[in-house]
Amino acid sequence: MSAEESVWVEGGRHAEFDVTGLGENSLDLMFSVEQFPVAGGKVDLIDLGSQPGGQVATTVLGCAKLGLRTAYLGVVGEGPAAEAALAPLRGAGVHLGEVIHRPGVPTRTATILVRPSDGERSVLVRRDPALDARPGEFSVETLSRSRLLHLDATDPELTLWAMRHAERAGVPVMLDLDQVVPGLEKILERAQFPVVSGPLARAFGGEDRVEAGLERMGASKACRLAVATCADDGAVAIWQGARIQVDAFPVEVADSTGAGDAFRAGLIWGLLRGQSVEPMLRSAHAVGALSCQAVGAQAGLPDEIALKAFLASHGSGPETD
Repeated sequence: MSAEESVWVEGGRHAEFDVTGLGENSLDLMFSVEQFPVAGGKVDLIDLGSQPGGQVATTVLGCAKLGLRTAYLGVVGEGPAAEAALAPLRGAGVHLGEVIHRPGVPTRTATILVRPSDGERSVLVRRDPALDARPGEFSVETLSRSRLLHLDATDPELTLWAMRHAERAGVPVMLDLDQVVPGLEKILERAQFPVVSGPLARAFGGEDRVEAGLERMGASKACRLAVATCADDGAVAIWQGARIQVDAFPVEVADSTGAGDAFRAGLIWGLLRGQSVEPMLRSAHAVGALSCQAVGAQAGLPDEIALKAFLASHGSGPETD
């Protein structure tokens, strides 16, 4: 296959779900500040509020808004925070029938400081270990009824369990990784579509080069496409041994929270629509760019009409199968 051909070579059109996500959800506490505080210092608080987030939940919601059939598997606590974290997913028609509710446990929260002048943010996470799910708590049937499984590695044991069952069912996996976790090599060697942060790619390659890490990922028997998100340098991919780099779209950023999760939603949309690598990366960048123009991880996620209009306005008409 050439770089102009679709990366997606599977059937599965008649699966119940296009994508199932298993991983984090969150209720994000948003604080807008003029500057980030330093030790011993004080800063003025411009605004505050709360919005739902979480890396996999946000990606699944992004996919649903883009018209894909979606399911979400995850663990929440009880009470208003749990309902607030799930409300956008429920409103978008995401299948939530297997979400686990832990009584007496707080839902994951993230305290996010946002600097409106450039949209940069700092994140403080609070997650009770009781939110971990034990392998077997989720039904494998939902995994097998999907065209694609999207995972993070917050709980490496659960991630490997899901990957093994997806492999048996012939369901490819997209993996969202931004930091080194226990069992990293075992996890990466099973992923068809690892999408990682630039720092993780450099660490995994051992040469302080993003490409070295992606090439190592691409050498596994499972891997079809390895992607690294590199902030201002856009995204870099290794496809059939070739390096492909696509710049991000320049936009005025209100908040970069969730931009990587939105990027992955756009990547999944392009992948399942049969796009080749460069158009797929442009679609991913477009969803990330649109997301960054609103405050919060999920408020700016576009629908398919908005995505196609953005791509057309930037000279990138969406290539689909």
